[in-house]
Amino acid sequence: MSDEARPAAPAEPHGVLGLAAGLLATVGGLLILGVAALVTASIVRRWSGAQPIPGDFELVQMATAISVFAFLPYCQLRRGNIAVDTFTAWLPERVNRVVDALWDMVYSATMLLLAWCLFNGTRDMIQNGTTTMVAGIAMWPAIALCTVLAAGVALTACITSMSLLIGRRA
Repeated sequence: MSDEARPAAPAEPHGVLGLAAGLLATVGGLLILGVAALVTASIVRRWSGAQPIPGDFELVQMATAISVFAFLPYCQLRRGNIAVDTFTAWLPERVNRVVDALWDMVYSATMLLLAWCLFNGTRDMIQNGTTTMVAGIAMWPAIALCTVLAAGVALTACITSMSLLIGRRA
């Protein structure tokens, strides 16, 4: 394949939004490394005849959810989400940008709806005092953080949509 036929690599996100998204993705990566260490320690304890770390699966669930939401803004800025362009590849670039902008707005609206649902879940968990079964950890802080991160993804998708429409990079 010639260099002319290769698609251009997505540009590195820049500006305040790019910096914030990169920082969030780094924190998400560190959180996943922490999860890996926790799982490893729990398994080693089990193999050595000791009890596994109590509530390890609960911590893994919460940390994984937070890290996924932390990765999404950076993924959006890099145009890293799956795109199927089977029906639009032949269209002019300007039309494709409008179509992509439309889908970014749909993504933004979906993430806003998810953030609203997470907000309601957080409120209910605070009122009910919901905790994890084994470790007794309050669940609402993790859900609240996911709420904020989902709203951040929605904002990022809205910004990338507007950037596509005006022809600038987010």
